[in-house]
Amino acid sequence: MTSHSPTHTVTIGLVQETASDNLADNVARAMVRVREAASRGAQIICLQELFNAPYFCKIIRTDRFDIAEPLDGPTVSTMQSLAKELGVVLVVPFYEKQTAGLYRNSATVIDADGAVLGTYRKMHIPHDPLFEEKYYFAPGDVGPDLRGDQHPGISGFRVWRTKFADIGVLICWDQWYPEAARITSLLGAQILFYPTAIGWHPAEKATFGDAQLDAWRTAQRAHAIANGVFVAAPNRVGFEPEPGTEGIEFFGHSFVCDPFGRYLAQASTEPMVLIAACDLELIEDTRRNWPFLRDRRVDAYGPITQRWLAER
Repeated sequence: MTSHSPTHTVTIGLVQETASDNLADNVARAMVRVREAASRGAQIICLQELFNAPYFCKIIRTDRFDIAEPLDGPTVSTMQSLAKELGVVLVVPFYEKQTAGLYRNSATVIDADGAVLGTYRKMHIPHDPLFEEKYYFAPGDVGPDLRGDQHPGISGFRVWRTKFADIGVLICWDQWYPEAARITSLLGAQILFYPTAIGWHPAEKATFGDAQLDAWRTAQRAHAIANGVFVAAPNRVGFEPEPGTEGIEFFGHSFVCDPFGRYLAQASTEPMVLIAACDLELIEDTRRNWPFLRDRRVDAYGPITQRWLAER
């Protein structure tokens, strides 16, 4: 593991982009954005969920399994070379083929020397109109020991000690679950990254669009506050059509917030690179004044492992 000071400032970059049906073009465009982020001082750079492809889960089609790659496939290998060249940490979300018939929504963490530190596999898998993810993804597995080394085929909630900071990665639908943020923070994450692909159903936007966007930001800012960590959420942008449907308008609005929930950087609905400096010393200061972790009643939380408790 790389040693770094717990009290320093780290600059992070979020890539907010569109995606087309041309996978090679998507990767090339992302590489340009990563170079831009690095040139602006970013040390840890996170791409959006499933960055190298359009959001293919809008309908069910077996040929879309062909998008998936193994962990040692060309996308991760290309990003390893780029991370080493630029001396930056990369969070690379992609569609993973673990073996025949077993596919994951994954994010590989690459350290600044190009070494793969590990891969997180999305734990919470949605199933909604235009978000048919349960068809395409198996959920991440729970490791046998959250505090120690795990078998490389097992993910669960993880924290990686990168050259610049200790980071956790959770993916899109995970962002609605306080349990995921809490566990990853308790494992030592200083920054929670949430690579995302969320947008509006065109028929709903006029009625629910503002509320949906506000709920998305509020839930994640609450994770930052409740756990005393930084939160960074890169979303995709642009309208993606799908024959037989109304398509999805991905709303962007990527952001970074501090442990008080204050925005350090916010994006619009256009493709862009977001840069934010995170003073990690603020974690200690926040937790001293808002000691939520200290005051937890861990002896009383057993019922949280049940799906429902009220008697009918």
